[in-house]
Amino acid sequence: MEEKIIVMEGISKYFPGVQALKKCYFDLRRGEVHALVGENGAGKSTLMKVLAGIYKKDDGKIVYRGKEVDFSNSREAQKSGIVIIHQELNLIPHLTVAENIFIGQEPSKGIFINQDIINRKAKELLESLHVNISPETKVMELSVAQQQMVEIAKALSYNFEVIIMDEPTAALSKHEIEELFRVIKNLKSKNKGIIYVSHRLEEIFAIADRVTVMRDGQYISTLNTKEVSKDEIIRLMVGRVIYEQPKTMSTVAEDSPVVLEVKNLTSKVVKNVSFTLRKGEILGFAGLVGAGRTEVARLIVGADKKYKGEIYLKGKKIEINNPEDAVKNGIGYLPEDRKQHGLVIGLSVKENITLPSLDNYVEKGFINFKKEKEVVETYINKLNIKTPSLKTIVKNLSGGNQQKVVIAKWLAKECDVLIFDEPTRGIDVGAKSEIYKLINELAKEGKSIIMISSELPEILRMSDRIVVMCEGEITKILAIEEADQEIILKYAMSNEGKEL
Repeated sequence: MEEKIIVMEGISKYFPGVQALKKCYFDLRRGEVHALVGENGAGKSTLMKVLAGIYKKDDGKIVYRGKEVDFSNSREAQKSGIVIIHQELNLIPHLTVAENIFIGQEPSKGIFINQDIINRKAKELLESLHVNISPETKVMELSVAQQQMVEIAKALSYNFEVIIMDEPTAALSKHEIEELFRVIKNLKSKNKGIIYVSHRLEEIFAIADRVTVMRDGQYISTLNTKEVSKDEIIRLMVGRVIYEQPKTMSTVAEDSPVVLEVKNLTSKVVKNVSFTLRKGEILGFAGLVGAGRTEVARLIVGADKKYKGEIYLKGKKIEINNPEDAVKNGIGYLPEDRKQHGLVIGLSVKENITLPSLDNYVEKGFINFKKEKEVVETYINKLNIKTPSLKTIVKNLSGGNQQKVVIAKWLAKECDVLIFDEPTRGIDVGAKSEIYKLINELAKEGKSIIMISSELPEILRMSDRIVVMCEGEITKILAIEEADQEIILKYAMSNEGKEL
């Protein structure tokens, strides 16, 4: 049997109002990929942050290379050979790609950083990942997916024995995931230990040797991947059966009124996009990376400037020049990057939920805190947001509960049109199921929903109709009854609006 390079026993961790870990166990062998799975809030990231020295454990022991260790910070763990790729991007926007990759380990030329060396080394790392990014590009100019690849390159720059990958593929395309898997297999062949945290079970079966399941901050089981089924892992994760059947027919009545109509929407990326959205409809937007789906959403809410195009709400033409105009017209946008654009992560749950609708609680120049509290509690209960209190800082919630806070924010604002951009990205199957249920309930209540997703099973499960885009254009609008993955991909890969 391979040598165990890491053994974590009896690990417990407390935060104010919550016990995040309860006597957890985890081990890692040299030359293996060991997956760690569980619902959001199960404690996966917390356990890995304890291992990486970011959090101090309250109880238990960590044995690394045969010796008990207790890292005071992440630098100590890095020097010992344990590095982590964070789920939350941990880059400095105004620095270059190369400067971010080698921050804290820069070669110097006298009192100055040797820019030539870090640019050259960064280029080599990026090329090893088959990533075409200039090392001299400022990180703020990169897409979320490109930033994720820079995070991966940064981790690979260290001389490590153990690498922790926390949701590394959440923002990556299929091609980029394939490149990452190639790198992982190479690291495995060099006898490195890889801990792979992911909600994507298909990835677990493709890359992992073993899988450890956590639930509610506790260790549940460790299994050989070849000897377990997807259904068994899900059952262990959530303690219940999750069914994910595709929708077979639209639930929207034929005479349901058109709530939103977009005509000839055009920008630098988007080309003459036109569609309608009916009351109670879930309109899915599908397409490959770069198809222009998010850009359409941003144009609708005024986050980006349009060249031309018209937007009608309940038959009346409206002008939306900025997101404030969209909110005033009852259009809420749940962005792809909830932490950067959807939440103020340093504020409380209550403050995030009521921020856009604060005027509703002002009476005679003062905030009616009782009324505000009642509204927040209503949506916390309705959406089943798991939070110790209304005052809990949002960054301390799990990804799924953060997403629910964004939804609560727009429901409290009483928006009739909701645009969900990758609503389940980075959240587990249990939380996904809750988000799906919530979206369906909102549609039944008469909300009109645009749902952008890169996951075709998700699009097929939720949509009444599907808008397929390619290179900034709509190539087809499909009724759910005629849609399947093959047909969607056919139009998603079509050229200049023409079928292959």
